[in-house]
Amino acid sequence: MKEPDAGGGTTGPGGGGGVTGPGAGDGTTGPGGGEGAAVPDGVDPTAVPSGTGCLECEQAGGWWFHLRRCARCGHVGCCDSSPARHATAHFRTTGHPLVQSFEPGEDWFWDYSTGELYADGPALAPPASRPADQPAPGPAGRVPADWARTLR
Repeated sequence: MKEPDAGGGTTGPGGGGGVTGPGAGDGTTGPGGGEGAAVPDGVDPTAVPSGTGCLECEQAGGWWFHLRRCARCGHVGCCDSSPARHATAHFRTTGHPLVQSFEPGEDWFWDYSTGELYADGPALAPPASRPADQPAPGPAGRVPADWARTLR
């Protein structure tokens, strides 16, 4: 199963839809069980984001659809709908399974190792998202005119 899209649904087969947890409508809070709960292994709430956009796309002059932030090291990568899928590549390279949406107004977590979606989790070091004035897809000036046809 692929990570959730910006609307909270899943982009792969068998998705539970929404942002309530691994099962549709089960209300699961996740990793860490929400505010005040112990921080789960593999999460570093002090790790700051690697930047305001996808680290690898910025280095290569690429673009992204939506952004994900590694809950262990702060790496910011592009989502699975983006051409390069750098957040998933980071998981495969490092084994860091938990990401949080890095989009304004979204605080859900995704566990690549289990395919589970969580409505919430531990608070991570600020900022919690890309700047609100940074467009999605982004960054401004690098998104092709036919970007919607290239989404995965």
